[in-house]
Amino acid sequence: MASMIMKLGSKSEVFHRDGHTWLCSTGLPSDLVVEVGEMAFHLHKFPLLSRSQVIENRIKDYSSEDDEKCVLQFLDLPGGAKTFLLVAKFCYGIRLELTALNIVGIRCAAEYLQMTEDHGDGNLIMLSERFLNEMFGHWTDTIKALETCKEFLPYSEELHIVSRCIDSLATKACADTNLFSWPLPENGITQCPEGNHVLWNGICSTAKPQPLSEDWWYEDASLLRLSLYKRLILAVESKGMKPERIAGSVVHYAKRHLPLLCRQSSFQGRNHAGPRSLVSHPSDADQRNLLEEIVALVPSQKGATPTSFLLRLLRTSMVLQARPSCQDKLEKRIGAQLDQAALEDLLIPNIGYSMETLYDIDCVQRILDHFARVDNEPLDPSNYIIDEGQLMGGSHPLTPMTMVATLVDGYLAEVAPDVNLKLPKFQSLAAVIPDYARPLNDGIYRAIDIYLKAHPWLTDSEREQICSLMNCQKLSLEASTHATQNERLPLRVIVQVLFFEQLRLRTSIAGWLFVSDNLENSQNPNGNLANAGNNTRVGAVRDHLVEADDIMERVSVLEKECLGMKEELEKLVKAKRGWNLFLKKFGFRSKSKSIDPKTVKSCLLIQKNQSP
Repeated sequence: MASMIMKLGSKSEVFHRDGHTWLCSTGLPSDLVVEVGEMAFHLHKFPLLSRSQVIENRIKDYSSEDDEKCVLQFLDLPGGAKTFLLVAKFCYGIRLELTALNIVGIRCAAEYLQMTEDHGDGNLIMLSERFLNEMFGHWTDTIKALETCKEFLPYSEELHIVSRCIDSLATKACADTNLFSWPLPENGITQCPEGNHVLWNGICSTAKPQPLSEDWWYEDASLLRLSLYKRLILAVESKGMKPERIAGSVVHYAKRHLPLLCRQSSFQGRNHAGPRSLVSHPSDADQRNLLEEIVALVPSQKGATPTSFLLRLLRTSMVLQARPSCQDKLEKRIGAQLDQAALEDLLIPNIGYSMETLYDIDCVQRILDHFARVDNEPLDPSNYIIDEGQLMGGSHPLTPMTMVATLVDGYLAEVAPDVNLKLPKFQSLAAVIPDYARPLNDGIYRAIDIYLKAHPWLTDSEREQICSLMNCQKLSLEASTHATQNERLPLRVIVQVLFFEQLRLRTSIAGWLFVSDNLENSQNPNGNLANAGNNTRVGAVRDHLVEADDIMERVSVLEKECLGMKEELEKLVKAKRGWNLFLKKFGFRSKSKSIDPKTVKSCLLIQKNQSP
């Protein structure tokens, strides 16, 4: 659908330009010169004073000799010489067209020159107002007119043209898309079947228009400059638009105007950027100001804005060095809905001055702390108690805390290979999640194992500390099997895993025996049949108990080996001290290296394995 046009006048063109001068070739000599900026218009008094109160008053007040032309100057006329030419054509009755691109300037100039109905019927103020009121029914024309308002400030604000444009746009954006389909033919969104007539308000006269999606207005709104876009967002919010739709528009606007936002920030693709635009990118200072304004527009409702977008905003704010208050606001928003985050978005590269670690661990710690403060879910331990079947199958209830627990365990596994990651920071991140929120501890076990592998220099005490983050009783069968063969774990942890495996096995056997008894008693009233079933069941139970006894025997052997290793180490330490005293007594200096207890421990283990 073409843009709205209002045709005025019927006479042919009589104006022609000569350098910085506009001449009117009507056959009569000019008796009036109007200077607008650097341009001079040689006109006639009567056509202009019959339409403009200001020009009439200025001509009356003009004092000069009768043989000289009247010269008027308008240095601050809205729109300058370009707009005054259109006003002059209207006064002479020459054909011209009112469009969305020139209507704001014409309306402001008509107000400036006081071209009211009191100074002539069908004057320019009335005609331009009529055109504006009809134009507000068109989304595209209203957008075009709104974009031109900046050139005519403050007149466009004083005449409420800006506010009326924004109110019109907000009304259409909030309208039910199932009932109305505003005309947007240039975007290919609204089309009627071929041959049907389309009215100016976008309603097909012979067929129902195709419905629009809720994001149909995002692209056009993103073309507005920030000051107008902010007013549009405030207007749609006041009209009751859903926060999710507002957030969608803000995301679209940010992607268009913040080039850094679309770049990959992870180490896997940190040099990858989106397609280059032919338009020059704004400076970092401009992007920083724009980002802070966009953060202020993000709806405050929890879950309205995608967490992935908030995390990308946070990364961009760090790159642009936004104000700490802006980053703190984003961290709190992310923390409030951390359960909706993805692991890849949480891997924020460390771009601080210290660069101690690859990823910004401190930022994630603050986000986790915010989540822990706002998570007010009632603690019902029964929701987190799982049976054997759930433990084996990996199924457990999903709550915000359990989802964040899974996210944190995955994050710890990703950052654990960093050799610069200190143990206290690893412990601090893991400790935010309470034990009840980890129905299954496979995730934290995997992270601990990766950390131990990347940090082989940890002392036994430190290994004990990091393993205390894990509940051995909540490991799956697969994880337990792996843990019992993991040489990086302290021996005490391996013993605990074996103990809980035995306990779980006994519990499972007892439960199976109880259910089986009840089932067979209800189905087999005859004692002989029941006795035969019991004999078979007792044999199966005996086999399980033998297996459990084997596990206990393995635990006992490990404990004895542990005690033997300690005794051997004590003997080695005493022997080393005695040899050193002997050498010192006879004046010899020992150049031999000190014995590494870890090496001795490995040798003893090898010896034990090789012994018959």
